[in-house]
Amino acid sequence: MSAERTQSGSHDAIPERLAREMDRDQLSRMVREANDAGLSYKDMADRAAAAGHTVSKPYMQKLATNNVASSPDGDRLEAIAAAIGRPVDVVKRAAAVQWLNYETRDLSGYDDDVRIIVAHLAGMEPKDVKRWRAMIEAAEQAEIEGDR
Repeated sequence: MSAERTQSGSHDAIPERLAREMDRDQLSRMVREANDAGLSYKDMADRAAAAGHTVSKPYMQKLATNNVASSPDGDRLEAIAAAIGRPVDVVKRAAAVQWLNYETRDLSGYDDDVRIIVAHLAGMEPKDVKRWRAMIEAAEQAEIEGDR
C-alpha cells in the first residue's frame, strides 16, 4: 500500500513516508492476523515450545504492536514461524521488510508457497531461471489446452 501521485501531481491522503512505514509492518501484521484468527499470545508461545523453540507471550504481544526495536535473530524467527504457523522463509522475508527496509514486489492473489518459489527463483543463475520459466510456461500452456 503505497501512496500514488494523482494526475494533478499531488499525493493521495496517505503521505509517502507514512505509507512506507505501514508497508514495513509485515511480521507484526502476521502476528496480529494469527491473533485475530483466534490464536492467543500464550497459544503462540506454547506452539513454539511444542516445536522445540522458545518465544515468550510478552515478546509476541510486543511484536504484534510493532514494539520490538531490533530484528529477531534466526532462532527467534524460527520460533515465531512455529508460533504463528507460517513457513520460516515467509517469516524471514517479513522481518527483512520490517527491519531492513527490504523491498519486494508482492504477488497479489497467490499464496505463500508461490511467493517462496518466486523468491527461490530470484536467487538462481540465469540459465536455471530460464529452465524453470520454460517449465512453468509449458505447464500453463497444458492447462489452457486442457480447458478447451
